[in-house]
Amino acid sequence: MSFSSIEICAGAGGQALGLDQAGFEHACLVEIDKAACQTLRFNRPAWHVVEGDLHHFSADRWRGLELFAGGVPCPPFSKAGKQLGPEDERDLFPEALRLVSECKPQAVMLENVRGLLDSVFDDYRAKIITDLKKLGYMAEWRLLNASDFGVPQLRPRVVFVALKSAAARYFNWPTAGQEVPPTVGDALFDLMASGGWGGAKRWREQACDIAPTLVGGSKKHGGPDLGPTRAKKAWAALGVDGKGIADDVPAVDFVGMPRLTVRMAARIQGFPDAWQFVGKKTSAYRQIGNAFPPPVATAVGLQIQKALNDAAKPKLKIA
Repeated sequence: MSFSSIEICAGAGGQALGLDQAGFEHACLVEIDKAACQTLRFNRPAWHVVEGDLHHFSADRWRGLELFAGGVPCPPFSKAGKQLGPEDERDLFPEALRLVSECKPQAVMLENVRGLLDSVFDDYRAKIITDLKKLGYMAEWRLLNASDFGVPQLRPRVVFVALKSAAARYFNWPTAGQEVPPTVGDALFDLMASGGWGGAKRWREQACDIAPTLVGGSKKHGGPDLGPTRAKKAWAALGVDGKGIADDVPAVDFVGMPRLTVRMAARIQGFPDAWQFVGKKTSAYRQIGNAFPPPVATAVGLQIQKALNDAAKPKLKIA
């Protein structure tokens, strides 16, 4: 059975790639950032990528498709910000609900930061569930950790799934812990050693845990580093200098703590090496740091697909 989807706020394609691997064919992807759109087009030339403001996008033409997905902006709900929620002009949940009402998909999948589960947003989350119930959906919020799906960082993310009532009874959240994540050292050793650096083996032994959550940052604040002071300390414990992103892997005579390259950061986020990021180093790193790990999207997407399949199966009638 063929499954089609629309994705909003697609970024550099973390969720889109994961859903693609779960069997969804993207009818359209909407993203406002030019570099991220270039990344999507470079990696998947056949995808229909719409570059522009979500407020000006209509989903009417795709009415009845299987999945509406996306990762609406995090700053309105992030603990790193003021958590203004619906009072923040960057809150795009209302636009997402508008588009759901237009295209009337069989399922909805949205992701955001852990801060959205804070008690200050209890009423806001409840309203979203109520609004979707009026449209015929049953919805639930769930906190998922990327490390439970083989990604070498914790990265807790709130995932929202809503399905039409007929399919909702068949949906089950993916089982966590089916794949043990590699340590940072094991995940990146071949890259760290690829320039002939003699300290790569010792570094792998030190980098013996999963990574702290990558932070993508915003265009308004700073360059490509690995997060606030606490995050940098956690990276330092793994033998990584978190004050910036390196242009290349450590050389033969490198001394000190290495920095991650863009490709290393992409691996930490769960992207395959074949997925390329368009733009300069800072832009590429922000695309990676703000992405949804593809393996998590795949796991949730497969469960949505299973629920839709099960709901479509003929039911035996008892005489």
